[in-house]
Amino acid sequence: MDSLSDQIKEMRILRRLFYFLVGIFTYPALVWINRLKITGTENLRKLPKGNVLFVSNHQTYFADVITFLHIFSAVKWGKKDRLGVPYYLLNPFIRVYYVAAAETMKGSWLSRLFAMAGALTVKRVWAPGSKETRRGLETSDTRKIARALNENWIITFPQGTTKPFAPARKGTAYIIKMNKPVVIPVVINGFWRAFNKKGLKLKKRNSLLSVNFKEPLQIDYDAPAEEIIAQIMEAIEQSKEFMMKGAHHWEKIEQ
Repeated sequence: MDSLSDQIKEMRILRRLFYFLVGIFTYPALVWINRLKITGTENLRKLPKGNVLFVSNHQTYFADVITFLHIFSAVKWGKKDRLGVPYYLLNPFIRVYYVAAAETMKGSWLSRLFAMAGALTVKRVWAPGSKETRRGLETSDTRKIARALNENWIITFPQGTTKPFAPARKGTAYIIKMNKPVVIPVVINGFWRAFNKKGLKLKKRNSLLSVNFKEPLQIDYDAPAEEIIAQIMEAIEQSKEFMMKGAHHWEKIEQ
C-alpha cells in the first residue's frame, strides 16, 4: 500500500513538473503572440472534484488541451475569464485527464510525452465496411474513462477529429449514461487558424483564440444515446442545424 501511495505521489510530482514546463513554453503563444478570450469560467467554480465531463469541439491535437490546462489552473488560483500572470503554474490543477486516440499519442516522442501528462488513450472503432461512421468506444476504453471520472475531470472531444461538423461518437453518450457526470459543453475557435494541426507550431500570429464554458447540460440519463449525442452536438455548436444556420459564425468572431 505504501509503495502504491509513493507511486501516486511521484506521478503527481511529475505531472506538476510537466504542466509547469509546458505551461511556461506555451503561455506566450496563447497570450502574447495571439489573443485568448475566455468566457464562462464562473461555470467551473462550484464543480465537484470528480465525475465532471467536458465535451468540446476539436481543432488541434494538443493546443486545445494545453489551453484547458492553463484555464483550469488559473481558475484554481481565483482568476476569472483570464490567465493573467502565470504564477498558477507553480501549483497547477492536475486532477484532469483528456481522451485521445491511441494512434495519435504514439505518433512521436513528443506525443508520447504528452500522453504521460494525463491522456486516456482510446482505440477508434468504425462500423463494419465504413471509414466514416463511428460506432463507439471499445468496452475496455469506456471502463478506463469511467474509472478516471471517479475522482477527476475528463476532457473529451465527441467528434474524435479536428474536422468541423463531423459526426460524434456514441461512446460519449454511453459514458454519460453509465456514470451520470456533470457535463460541461465547451466551444472553442481560432486554434485552427493560429496553429498547425498538431497544435505545436504557430501558423498565424495575432489570432483570436476563444474558449467558452457553458452551463452544465440538463441531461436525461435514461434517454437514448442518439438523443444525448444530439444534445451535446447542439451545445458545442457542431450540429447539422448549426452548420446550416451559422457556418460563418466563427469567421465573424475572428473579424
